Amino acid sequence: MQGFKEFLLRGNLIELAVAFIMGTTFAAVVTAFTAIVMDLIGKLFSIDGFSNAAVAGINLGEFLTALITFVLTAAVLYFAVVTPYNKFNELRKKGDEEAKETVEPSSAELLIEIRDLLKGHS
Repeated sequence: MQGFKEFLLRGNLIELAVAFIMGTTFAAVVTAFTAIVMDLIGKLFSIDGFSNAAVAGINLGEFLTALITFVLTAAVLYFAVVTPYNKFNELRKKGDEEAKETVEPSSAELLIEIRDLLKGHS
């Protein structure tokens, strides 16, 4: 039973559950926003209920709605998550490189420097 408890409380599982719930909620927001966009497109082309729009008897409105939902979701994820994440990683890597460049001298190097300084003063 202890192993099962550890499995459930492991950080990755909790993070995954939170990400899944947030993703589901985010999808609902994007779907609602897409409905607004589709209504605006419908008004632009004088089509009532764009998701029911048909061409030659083929219902293309539902497909177009799903396609626009996909594109909007991808755009929001790219600009709100991927781009800031990549910039953060670049800054972090740059900071790591700068930290490596300013490495503190070892105690042996400090002793050698002190010895050389003392030799110069005598």
